[in-house]
Amino acid sequence: MSVFTHLVAALGRLLEPVLAQSATAAAIVLFTVLVRLALHPLSRAAFRGATPVAGCLPLLLQLPVFFVMYHAFSSAEVGGKANELLGHRLFAAPLGARWTGALGEGGLFGPQGLVFLGLFGAIAVVAAWSAVRGRRAAAAAAAAAATAAAAAPKKGRAPAAGRAGAMAEVSAEQQEVMRKLGGVLPLLSFGTLITAAVVPLAAGLYLLTTTAWTVAERVWLQYRKERAERAGQAGQPVGAEARGGVRSSL
Repeated sequence: MSVFTHLVAALGRLLEPVLAQSATAAAIVLFTVLVRLALHPLSRAAFRGATPVAGCLPLLLQLPVFFVMYHAFSSAEVGGKANELLGHRLFAAPLGARWTGALGEGGLFGPQGLVFLGLFGAIAVVAAWSAVRGRRAAAAAAAAAATAAAAAPKKGRAPAAGRAGAMAEVSAEQQEVMRKLGGVLPLLSFGTLITAAVVPLAAGLYLLTTTAWTVAERVWLQYRKERAERAGQAGQPVGAEARGGVRSSL
């Protein structure tokens, strides 16, 4: 953990001439971005569904970082010395402060309370964005499954009618599962709000940054994939640059 605190403190010192007392908060955001950049190849593999494990790896590899962030801004001492990070702030709120403590320092709309309200508002916007996109993706997947189920009997030969019917039945079950998951899973994005309310402000900043990155990353990968598909349907020649776009989108 001492390595982490030294790294964040060093980044904060680099940013201090520009951002003053909020430099360490910016350093946490920058550190999170660097972590997500390192994990981007795994996220890209998860997007294309390379392996079942690929979808879990980006999340699992971030857990140790989050826990280190949590302990770094919860511990009074690091390596036998006073934790220098606890004295740093985001505007009026110490990075080691929690929302419950902020409520006791001026109330909901006090200087510290307003910082947390801003954090919660930003997380809510990202969660709503993620929820909307999740519902659209689930609806699109269900529509694609319905189209495939309807086309199966037409494409199948007479001896394969039984297999086509089984495919249609399975697709119908998949549609129902997708419909249910599409209504529930996007709401899980708002669970980040609950976590941010009980962890130190610094950990809340990490959650906001990594969640926003995840949503933006999926938007970008989906855009690259759809652009490559449209180019393929239009019969355009796929050159070296386009092929690179297909690989990166997948």
